[in-house]
Amino acid sequence: MKLLVVSHVPHYTQAGRLHAYGPYAREIDLWAQIFDHVQIASPLSKEAPPGYCLPLSANNISMIPQLELGGESWAAKLRLIAGAPLMIASLSWAMFRAEAIHVRCPGNLGLLGVLLAPLFRRPRVAKYAAQWSGTVSEPFSYRLQRRILGSWWWRAPVTVYGHWPNQPAHVIPFFTSLLSQEHLERGRRALNEARPHDDLRVLFTGRLSKSKNVDILLQAVACARAKGHDIKCRIIGEGPEQSGLEALTEQLQLREHVEFTGGLEFESVLKFLGDADVLVLASETEGWPKSVAEGMAFGLVCIGSNRGLVPEMLADGRGLLVEPGDIAALTERLVDIANAPEAYHSMRVKAAHWAQQFSIEKLRDAVRSLLEQQWRVSLRPREDLIDTVIDG
Repeated sequence: MKLLVVSHVPHYTQAGRLHAYGPYAREIDLWAQIFDHVQIASPLSKEAPPGYCLPLSANNISMIPQLELGGESWAAKLRLIAGAPLMIASLSWAMFRAEAIHVRCPGNLGLLGVLLAPLFRRPRVAKYAAQWSGTVSEPFSYRLQRRILGSWWWRAPVTVYGHWPNQPAHVIPFFTSLLSQEHLERGRRALNEARPHDDLRVLFTGRLSKSKNVDILLQAVACARAKGHDIKCRIIGEGPEQSGLEALTEQLQLREHVEFTGGLEFESVLKFLGDADVLVLASETEGWPKSVAEGMAFGLVCIGSNRGLVPEMLADGRGLLVEPGDIAALTERLVDIANAPEAYHSMRVKAAHWAQQFSIEKLRDAVRSLLEQQWRVSLRPREDLIDTVIDG
């Protein structure tokens, strides 16, 4: 069966290989294990891929390049309107030739995908990768996509992060993961190893965007240090807020105590997880934050915002919650951990135990089982790709 993936995620070509945002790339590799061929309808650039990208490992993936349109300015919106007929024609042709369709939302191409796919008599599935309950500040197009996906028009499975009440039967709770069974074993070892340092090491991993509230983390670190605690912070990732965050670091006199690594390969991220004590992700909005699941798997004390699926992930003593933007609350959490790190050992154990159930292998099997059940087909895994994809 030939699968078409409709996605707004930018793709890059380098040395004859496709690259894309790391978690997305690994997930597409999993879909490539399940289908004979995967075609991706998405923007394609010849620029060098950013540091947060990974190569797509499977050899049965090809591209159907799409226009990259959209933006907040009126000029960008006008260009989007002008380019819509060409985008509709290109997607329609790709869907006509496909044997199955996977639409990834939210995004401009995702919106077109959920409107067009039901017109074609193909098995289809959608993934909504943002917070299904929505947020006050989200774009109108996000609310529109959720409304369409939950309606009679789509009438096909939609995977979402978390369990939400009063949803149609075709809206199905799901998860995601980048961690292999070998990674999880490394996490178990890291949990039981002594951390040979006296300072408290705090980690953030993710895109440096405004909604991630990394500035709040930096201010909380400064406040905790002002109370006499030796706290170091490592910021992994890149994004539009990086220069402003580096300037804030200087302003707070944290230059010697905060490290910005930029985007890193996943293996490097795992090494830093093994070296850290605390992971902080106090975002304004979240779906299923992979960085929290990864921190839990490595036995870190995870502090997350009371948003999206984070409260469910950190429930039952598995982590700590703060309101987004609450510097005082985040400072208090860091100070408490610095004062008595041994008091959080049971929390670390509970977190690591919970995270063991979410591996990339289990994600692959769950996707295949879902599609076979919903589409009433038999999908044979590509055994020749499994080791390649899991190893990256």
